[in-house]
Amino acid sequence: MFSLNSSKLLARVAENWPAKVLSIALAIILFVFHRMSSLEDRFFSVPLVVEASGSLTPASSFPRVVRVTIRGDATSIYPILEEDIEAYIDLKNYDTPGWYRTPVQVRKKGTALGVEPLEISVDPVEISLELDRRISKYVPLTANLRGSVQAGYDLASHTLSPVQVVIDGPLTLLGNISGLYTDFIDLEGRNEDFSVTVNILNPDPLILIRGSGTTEFHGFIRRTIPVRNFMDLPIMLNGLDENFTGEPDIKSGSVRLEGAQNQLELFVPSLAFLYVNCAAIREPGTYTLPVQAELPGGVNLVRQEPQEIVLTVYLAGDDPQ
Repeated sequence: MFSLNSSKLLARVAENWPAKVLSIALAIILFVFHRMSSLEDRFFSVPLVVEASGSLTPASSFPRVVRVTIRGDATSIYPILEEDIEAYIDLKNYDTPGWYRTPVQVRKKGTALGVEPLEISVDPVEISLELDRRISKYVPLTANLRGSVQAGYDLASHTLSPVQVVIDGPLTLLGNISGLYTDFIDLEGRNEDFSVTVNILNPDPLILIRGSGTTEFHGFIRRTIPVRNFMDLPIMLNGLDENFTGEPDIKSGSVRLEGAQNQLELFVPSLAFLYVNCAAIREPGTYTLPVQAELPGGVNLVRQEPQEIVLTVYLAGDDPQ
């Protein structure tokens, strides 16, 4: 009895079997199509990591970020953090400078692990770049100053700490770099000493600046002392006895004065501004006398020429020759 029922069941299964196989295949196709149509895409950009040997480094420009597309169930792909999809190129097997083309690879981490189904694609799919020998060198830093300190003040001096840094990069590029500049340091309106931490400008992304990438700038501001020069001032002989005549070897001089701006602008030296005191001369002869200046209040003498003169004194009416 059992054998008869089995035979009938097999006969029914085998009856019109091509149509049944076709139906099952169609059902599978429809299931896959429905599953595929229910998947969603998500797009974002991630940094491109370069993994190279210690002796070589990129020497040509290349994309710093790549576009990543992930495809899967919406409930699975949207919780994935962007930092858990890492794009990289592996250059560790290259040990000779030159041009290379290498594929962009993807590494899953954290929230991206265990997500199924999950398709990941990148754009671009491969990178072409040049590799060169990696070198290091010390280079000095130069302060990049902008603006002017307050009127009446000067930037007397400044320092940087550090004053030089170590940079790493390809041989062909570092060979042309003799120093680096800081970012702008604004002096506008300053009237006292100041310090500021400032970034070091990197002229090329292929260069690595060791350390923090910053330097400490110290500026020293000093009040400006106005100065004024007076030239060809006559040197007068004060107090010379009327019975004598004097013949100086130098008849005029010059001075450099400092003081308040308004005082210097208004000051006009008198004819007797530079003089020598001859009151102590009692007989003819040759005398070396200091040159003096009659300074007004609030004005200081910075420099004077000459400091002294040689005065030949003879009786009035005598021929000096």
